Amino acid sequence: MTIGKGWTIAAYAATAALAIGATAQYAEACTRILSNEKGAAVLVARTMDWPFTTEPVLTVMPRGLARDGGRVGAVVVVRDNPLKWTSKYGSLVTTVYGIGAADGVNERGLVAHVLFFRSADYGLRDASKPGLQATLQAQYALDNAATVGEALGLLQKVQLVMAEVQRNGETLHATLHLALEDATGDSAIVEVVDGKQVVYHGRQYRVMTNDPPYDQQLELLKAHDFSHPTSDTPVPGNVNPRDRFARATYFLAVLATAKTERDGVAGMFSIARNVSIPFGAPVGSGTYDTEYRTVTDATNKRYFFELTTAPNVIWVELKKLNLNAGASVMTLQPDNINLSGDVTGKFEAAAAPY
Repeated sequence: MTIGKGWTIAAYAATAALAIGATAQYAEACTRILSNEKGAAVLVARTMDWPFTTEPVLTVMPRGLARDGGRVGAVVVVRDNPLKWTSKYGSLVTTVYGIGAADGVNERGLVAHVLFFRSADYGLRDASKPGLQATLQAQYALDNAATVGEALGLLQKVQLVMAEVQRNGETLHATLHLALEDATGDSAIVEVVDGKQVVYHGRQYRVMTNDPPYDQQLELLKAHDFSHPTSDTPVPGNVNPRDRFARATYFLAVLATAKTERDGVAGMFSIARNVSIPFGAPVGSGTYDTEYRTVTDATNKRYFFELTTAPNVIWVELKKLNLNAGASVMTLQPDNINLSGDVTGKFEAAAAPY
């Protein structure tokens, strides 16, 4: 099956050793930063860093959509006991290759992001649990949960299964971890390591990048004292995930409390840009440019998007979208130099990508 520009999808379920071996040259990408104590609104930023385009499309998903978590397009990934559901909540997401949501927010203010995580190991298939192919985990949470706690409860009942993506003779795997936030400021990081789900749940988990696993990232962060940050505080400056984790934590600590949403969004974009990867900067043995940045206002249900190859920030008002069951799926291609400001009214009806 071909998806997008020469991408093909095949079923894959195995151990991390196979996944790491196949994706070693594509090892680190993306940063997520949560502000849940710096003003009236809960704001979260993310960068999408990848060695080539992820073909992002802003997509409105109304309530009442039937999902099959065992398929990637026409390809069956989970043959035994695939997870199936109908969306309870409407959402706005940024899709990746038309096979899943990389980032998004639902009408109740739950926000979800998947980031590349080389250490992900979903284990051998256990058919006693419904199987969910990993690129749909964020959409599953957005479709069915209003809060972080609800999403965690649902995710505990399913097993993630990897999908394999091939392009130009290269093989990539959906080795991912998940960040969740909601309108109350609650937060969670969800990883699957050695076949077991590991959850870090609490408002204090504000920053996430990539490898190593989250417990090791937190341990590495202890080497830095950001309790009284100044301009003389040593801050790591490279683009690897360990340095980006520390740098985002430092700048979040010094971020001023926002008096308005505009101030808050600007502050979050400023941190996201600081931890972005400039064009051509090396990560591992390859290069990862930041393709886009988002800031989500979980309080006011507003989604901001910035493509790095365009000079404009655009945003969408979820409260103005038709999310009723039976409404059309709507899409917007952000790679348009003429887009700027509020683009809520510029979406067009389209077929559901998955």
